Amino acid sequence: MNDFIKYLGVLLILIGVGVLGWYSIQNPTGNALLIAATLLLVGGLALHIILNRILD
Repeated sequence: MNDFIKYLGVLLILIGVGVLGWYSIQNPTGNALLIAATLLLVGGLALHIILNRILD
């Protein structure tokens, strides 16, 4: 279980990359997907750093 928790931030980053890919394929009409992808990428990076400091 600790291994999954350690890589939860990386999983969020990959979801953010997927959202960006989906945004580039679509015909974008707004910035909601860009905001969601940014939050996922930044949040995933922060979560990965914080969790790896706590669990190590």
